[in-house]
Amino acid sequence: MTKNRSPGGKCLLPAAAFLAGALAILGGGAVLSATDTASFCASCHVMAEAAWTHKQSAHAKQACNECHIPHNGAAYMLAYKAKTGISDIVVNTFMDVADNIEVQAGMKNVIKANCVRCHYATVREVNMDVKAYCTDCHRSLPHMNKVPLDKRRAADV
Repeated sequence: MTKNRSPGGKCLLPAAAFLAGALAILGGGAVLSATDTASFCASCHVMAEAAWTHKQSAHAKQACNECHIPHNGAAYMLAYKAKTGISDIVVNTFMDVADNIEVQAGMKNVIKANCVRCHYATVREVNMDVKAYCTDCHRSLPHMNKVPLDKRRAADV
């Protein structure tokens, strides 16, 4: 005895997979957008200083992810953001955080790649091997770290 299959049953799995993929892409994009603002980043007490100095900088119109997330495709960006976000939550919840946050080498590599990505026309004629990172010379650009801490007003975020 043969079973009677409905003709629509064959399309159900691909349609469900397509819908799940579309929702993942849209959801991922929404998460990236929602978590890419200085106000979101500043909502964590340890980031208030970075958000304030960013607001005063030459890059104030750039979203945080423009510098701090690798631009290697949406899936990679989401995975990187999730990994660093979870790490930040753990560190900020369970460990002592210094008043002046230092960027780690892995993030410095991401930031340098994004500097070069945005400023390619300028840096293509520059010997980029003189210093390891763009911020080694351009220290005051990203977050005004030449301004003494006692002159900054993080409460203004």
